Amino acid sequence: MIESLLIANRGEIARRIMRTARRLGIRTIAVHSDVDGRMPFVREADEAVCIGPAAARDSYNMQDRVIEAAIRTGARAIHPGYGFLSENAEFADAVIASGLIWVGAPAAAIRTMGLKDAAKQRMMAAGVPVAPGYLGEDQADQRLKREADAIGYPVLIKAVAGGGGKGMRRVERADEFAAALASCRREAAAAFGDDRVLLEKYVRSPRHIEVQVFGDKHGNVVHLFERDCSLQRRHQKVIEEAPAPGMDTRTREVVCEAAVKAARAVDYVGAGTIEFIADASRGLRPDRIWFMEMNTRLQVEHPVTEAITGQDLVEWQIRVASGEPLPLRQEQLSIDGWAMEARLYAENPSTGFLPSTGTLAHLRFPEGIRVDSGVEEGDEVSPHYDPMIAKLISHGATRWDAARRLARAAAGVEIWPVRTNAAFLKRTLVHPDFLEGEVDTGFIERHASDLIPPTEPGSRVLQAAARAVLPEPAGDIWRAATGFRMNAPAYREVGVEVGDRPYRVEIEDGGQPVTTAPGVLFIDGEAWSYGLPRAGHAGAGAGDSDGAIIAPMPGRVIAVTVAEGDRVKRGQALAVIEAMKMEQTLSAPFDGVVSELKAKEGAQIVEGSLLMRLEGDT
Repeated sequence: MIESLLIANRGEIARRIMRTARRLGIRTIAVHSDVDGRMPFVREADEAVCIGPAAARDSYNMQDRVIEAAIRTGARAIHPGYGFLSENAEFADAVIASGLIWVGAPAAAIRTMGLKDAAKQRMMAAGVPVAPGYLGEDQADQRLKREADAIGYPVLIKAVAGGGGKGMRRVERADEFAAALASCRREAAAAFGDDRVLLEKYVRSPRHIEVQVFGDKHGNVVHLFERDCSLQRRHQKVIEEAPAPGMDTRTREVVCEAAVKAARAVDYVGAGTIEFIADASRGLRPDRIWFMEMNTRLQVEHPVTEAITGQDLVEWQIRVASGEPLPLRQEQLSIDGWAMEARLYAENPSTGFLPSTGTLAHLRFPEGIRVDSGVEEGDEVSPHYDPMIAKLISHGATRWDAARRLARAAAGVEIWPVRTNAAFLKRTLVHPDFLEGEVDTGFIERHASDLIPPTEPGSRVLQAAARAVLPEPAGDIWRAATGFRMNAPAYREVGVEVGDRPYRVEIEDGGQPVTTAPGVLFIDGEAWSYGLPRAGHAGAGAGDSDGAIIAPMPGRVIAVTVAEGDRVKRGQALAVIEAMKMEQTLSAPFDGVVSELKAKEGAQIVEGSLLMRLEGDT
């Protein structure tokens, strides 16, 4: 068994690996950037080494510094977690060449499966079903356009070296292809240093089904059943569950056997995930599920597999890397109940899910479920890394039970002043179509109006805020200056400010209790500031019609598509900014002229900075 382990990652996955390592009696070493020095994963490690500045390219992705830290601290092995260097074959080779144990996939498998075109070709040769598309080496724009036209729209453009939804675009019409290809290439080059793409036929009612596989150094390969990761936004997973709803025994056998066959085809060792795309227009069927890609690492959503199998997948990784055989044979594995995981992000659904950064001045996670988090109260959500705050994981006897537990947990999240998607998650988990299992990758887009919380406070929020500012209990009508109506409840009218806007609220006795922190209400996953109205405060601003194009988040300008003096049409793209590994396109709010241009490609910007100004047509 490995006796000391360096974790080449940060945040919740670093803490997750440490938890298992401590249970196994393994000494842990953390590496961190200079802005992460006070984070929980650093404090919880037995030893920690700073390896560079905030930018991941200068710290967590610096292979030589990670290996040097391992050697200097006497680590016996390196666990890469997921992201960063976890699927870097060169790093895997370098770790082994340094005399260290690599707790990850073989470099050869990473190379083969890391390039989507090569992976699909290997799978076709192994007899694994693959979705129709274009995998050719000719990357000329004209050739790609011809192939897309031949496949038929909609098509999916995917980065050859992609993953995590980056470098992926859906194209609905032929006249949209050129712009989507350019954006996809740009994002792929920035994320992976490789702008090559492949094309796939886009499935109209797609389900994202993936199978957890595990191999050891003795030739054994097993699966730990499937997960459904269909609930996505911009190709990023939001809610995952295991097993997959609507999966019958025969279809499960076929897809899981295909996953094992795929792993064997590349002599796989360690934890891996075989991802499939399913045409669910007529339910899950064995002949309508195709190989999509393989992730040669532990997945973010691995806790749902742990919940239904009762296994610790990180322990499996460590034991396999130590040379031990797989802990269980296939016939010893079975499914127990249902599990769901929701990704709690620092983002604001009401502003298009833009990232939210800052200090977590107030943070309370719900009890009664598993919470994997990389932060604690008082920590900073940095613009340098992924905005995930925590993973909320429920387990129940049935799918309905798991969904109910997770919805209650999302509703109980308390975070301020950083904005989160907790209310969005709760709304999703109680949506009738979700509860019926009618889920595909278009679910969120299709039900956006039901899922995204309103920007204006509802009656319950206003009632709670009004009660909170009262100098004495609202129910004491004999001491309070209330209105009195025969055969009707007593009431009073209260002035209150909620979310920087003033309201006059008529409140009655009673009302549901809510959780509060000083100046903040927490209701169903939403957080609202409140207080007494400020003198002369007229409420929220007039809107976006003044022509100022403001940076909605901190980040980097990666494209400016207009020049000063240009005429623009409403909805026309003006600039593209990148933050937390995602692109955001800023568009013209009306027809007009670019009267002032401050944005420059490559420039770092802060939230709220003026990028350009438009003058409207008169």
